[in-house]
Amino acid sequence: MTRAGAWRIVWTGAFAALMTAVVSGVWSALIFTNLRVTPAIPWSALLMALLLGALWAFVGGKWGPVGGRETRRDLLRAGHVPQNVLVWALAAGGLFIVALAGLWIVLRRLVATPGNPAADFSALPTVTVVATLAMAALAGAVSEEAGFRGYFQGSLERSGLGPAAVLVTALAMAPLHALTQGFVWPTLVFYLLVDAMLGTLAYLTKSIRPGIVVHAVGLLVFFGLVWPYDKARRLVWQQGADAGFWLHAAQACVFATLSALAFVQLGRLAKRSRAAM
Repeated sequence: MTRAGAWRIVWTGAFAALMTAVVSGVWSALIFTNLRVTPAIPWSALLMALLLGALWAFVGGKWGPVGGRETRRDLLRAGHVPQNVLVWALAAGGLFIVALAGLWIVLRRLVATPGNPAADFSALPTVTVVATLAMAALAGAVSEEAGFRGYFQGSLERSGLGPAAVLVTALAMAPLHALTQGFVWPTLVFYLLVDAMLGTLAYLTKSIRPGIVVHAVGLLVFFGLVWPYDKARRLVWQQGADAGFWLHAAQACVFATLSALAFVQLGRLAKRSRAAM
């Protein structure tokens, strides 16, 4: 690896971490202020959408080259994906989300973990809840996919790592997840699987567009249907493994298998698509 290649990996990794932290911090400040001052009017979602649009324009190269022949647009790699490839990418990612939901519940019932703190929206208007959850999912998806799967993983791939770039990116993100979710093995394993899946989507399609959709949908599923119920889940060592536990275990296994088959088909189609270009 050349010195320029090594430097590119370092700065893209640092940039990805910084961008994710800034987006998360800005959104947290906006939603906190919004809910404290005017909870009935979700103005924070609109303002965040404008900021996110400006960020996307910047990282996508609207304001010129990064250096040499490589532009921000090249680093972002948010190009067009053929329709058949896109459909299988969304299918593979969607099936994996269902598997991950089952896995999360199983892990929560096997090991006592801090879990993901879910906000209480019961006292808020429906429009505020919907706007808040949608923007939280979109902001998280865009910042992480653009920074880590676009800039950072793309740089790793171009440096010759190939498929190993997916694993390196997932491992690089693990400490960031642990800072907010806790340094416990079930949570670390869960997020490694999440990041490996999203990284594989970017690697096979050579675009972060499918990953943004899958990532955002996944966050919506967990924000709305999984994490709010974590406090009510009881360890199997205390109450035994009931039908619900085995159902979620089966869910994780069956949908992970279906997702793997979809990823195999995605890989074949993506390879053919690149060969035809």
